[in-house]
Amino acid sequence: VQLQASGGGLVQAGGSLRLRCVASGSIFSIRALGWYRQAPGKQRELVAVVTSDGSINYADSVKGRFTISRDNAKNTVTLQMDNLKPEDTAVYYCNGDIRGRSTAWYNYWGQGTQVTVSS
Repeated sequence: VQLQASGGGLVQAGGSLRLRCVASGSIFSIRALGWYRQAPGKQRELVAVVTSDGSINYADSVKGRFTISRDNAKNTVTLQMDNLKPEDTAVYYCNGDIRGRSTAWYNYWGQGTQVTVSS
């Protein structure tokens, strides 16, 4: 199982970016898909997560600006980021709770994608 993230880049404050993550491999079921971020010198933090039943949780700092969505048929999760601020600058990581061929659930991380917001 792999998570492949894409869509980072450089944008001015107030701009928008869209991140996309695709889960691939021998996937039987996906429980939660989400995004975390890690800024230099800081701990990795949750940005947004969506569960298989559609429940969504956002970090307070991104509420009203970021929108997470999920396509269960395509095993993808998208993070639409609007009104970006310099403090959103970080490496963004896709994360998922996935069950493959076995009955066990595992937590997977995608490679990070850099988001840089200039002031």
